[in-house]
Amino acid sequence: LQILDFGLARHTDSEMTGYVVTRWYRAPEVILNWMHYTQTVDIWSVGCIMAEMITGRPLFKGNDHLDQLTEIMKITGTPTQDFVQKLQSQDAKNYIKSLPKVQKKDFASILKYANPLAVNLLEKMLVLDAEKRVTAAEALMHPYFEPIHDPEEEIEAEKYDDTFDNMDLPLDEWKRITYKEILNFKPPQTSESKETA
Repeated sequence: LQILDFGLARHTDSEMTGYVVTRWYRAPEVILNWMHYTQTVDIWSVGCIMAEMITGRPLFKGNDHLDQLTEIMKITGTPTQDFVQKLQSQDAKNYIKSLPKVQKKDFASILKYANPLAVNLLEKMLVLDAEKRVTAAEALMHPYFEPIHDPEEEIEAEKYDDTFDNMDLPLDEWKRITYKEILNFKPPQTSESKETA
């Protein structure tokens, strides 16, 4: 499964917008901290998509951002006091404190027919506290992926070249630079493509 849509892509910054990620796949920290979150929001989103692939329906189907948070907590349970203290918004803290206490549901009861390893991975991906959520590297090393894990097929991306990020150039110059990049692009070769070459 490869997911790519730059429509809501954002450069990592100290302050970002909360208008990222389709609501049903939006991580709780985007809803609660609005402008302060990290790449762990993507782990949450992938967990939501994985759960939807298993069940055939969205896991958290909120009607608006507050209802989305309610839907999330119906499964993850009410956040701990430690989590609430990490929130930067006093309004978010007050809102969470006003909610009725809900116990965390057993993921196996929600994902009844799922592979137990998939359930375990989802429990690590769909953690309310982003600091305790599994990283992408940790998720890829999870036993669920062991049957398909092949280090030789895992191509490490080159470090992002940000030399153009702060340049103020005319549109024609951007077109020329982009065209030159496309001409110079050489796709990485996997062992499979080397065998057929």
